[in-house]
Amino acid sequence: MWKDKYREKLRSLDEAILSLPKRCTVIVSMAAAEAQGFLSNVHKFKSHFEKIKIVTCLDTGYYDFFLNKDYEDNYQLHTWFFSDSTRKSKYKDELKILDFIPNNLHMAGLDKVMAEKEEGNTVVFWGTSAPFQEKAGYFNLGISNVYEKDIAENADIVVMEVNEKMPFVHGDTEWHINNVNMIVESSWEIPEIPITEPKEEERKIAQHIADLIPDGATLQIGIGGIPNAVGKLLEDKKDLGVHTEMLTESMIDLFEKGVITNMKKSLWKGKFIIAFALGTKKMYDFINNNQGVFELRGRYVNDPYVVCQNDNMVSLNTAISVDLTGQVVSEAIGTQQISGPGGQLDTHRGAIKSKHGKGIIALRSTAKNGTISTIVPMLPQGTPVTVPRHDLDYVATEWGIVHLRGRSAGERARKLISIAHPDYRKELEKKAIEMGLI
Repeated sequence: MWKDKYREKLRSLDEAILSLPKRCTVIVSMAAAEAQGFLSNVHKFKSHFEKIKIVTCLDTGYYDFFLNKDYEDNYQLHTWFFSDSTRKSKYKDELKILDFIPNNLHMAGLDKVMAEKEEGNTVVFWGTSAPFQEKAGYFNLGISNVYEKDIAENADIVVMEVNEKMPFVHGDTEWHINNVNMIVESSWEIPEIPITEPKEEERKIAQHIADLIPDGATLQIGIGGIPNAVGKLLEDKKDLGVHTEMLTESMIDLFEKGVITNMKKSLWKGKFIIAFALGTKKMYDFINNNQGVFELRGRYVNDPYVVCQNDNMVSLNTAISVDLTGQVVSEAIGTQQISGPGGQLDTHRGAIKSKHGKGIIALRSTAKNGTISTIVPMLPQGTPVTVPRHDLDYVATEWGIVHLRGRSAGERARKLISIAHPDYRKELEKKAIEMGLI
């Protein structure tokens, strides 16, 4: 029965794209789960579309429709999180195709549902996993459920781009064929990101952070040199757990060494709780049909009220700069968008509301080969604040870690100056005096 329905809904990629409305919004699954067949080929159908808006998050590929001036008239790309390819389109090539969507991760799907209902003709193009479960009629949704399922439940058209190389992931990851309009079969390699070895400053930062993480803590750890360095320094800990938007490589290493057991968590004992995965083939092999990994909707995983129900919750995220009052910038340099807020504020707020929880922001004390301080008196005009000063808890650099929660503006300034690079402390102190902070 379901196999017959699969055949009835099966289309070539060209047929599926040409059947879309001439004016529509197409929302694509995110990061390594993005529907590469659609994204790689949609530019070929310029004459079909009067106006097509494509919505993505953390694009891993370089696609013609947003990297070529020829498509500026009738193609738009809106994204929740900039990547190398979208930064190239926006700032290097200076194309007018791309726009940024500010959001908190746990509200991304619901925010977009409300926005697109005003325009109609919403399409979801989903990079999903094979094999199709013939007995029950379900697709498995693969390695991302941040916003996709929420939006698909409200979309006008749902297209499954089935890729046999996508991992099968347990959790809230099933979608029935009755709720699918079209199926296309595609085959592409799951994008990988290299593991970055931590630099000396990052190892020093990691040591300060590792000392704050107790046995039995539940972790949310971001990506990059500092989180990787922290992972390497947690090998003497016991019974750690994971509740995180993004599964990272260091968590798998700690699990294999018996450090992560997930057995002291307040929620979902014994399970890795994630909203998406992005890493190497080793990671994808680890999560494939692994009943210890549960992928749930981003609006649940990153809801601060849910996060805080894990006792001893520790949220570790990185930043670009912090001003002397504690405003954290993690997504932009001035008005130039570099990435996005993602789930940083979600998990930070959840952690500081957790019993014995900690929200940690980490950054190197300088940037551009030591020529500028990342702890600054004031932020440049127009800079978006990712974590407001009234939410800030701990800040770590290679020069130390300070606890700012509940501290006055003057106390914060002094503490932040104490972990700034020594070359900039006198100037920061002078500015703090001029500003009336100390």
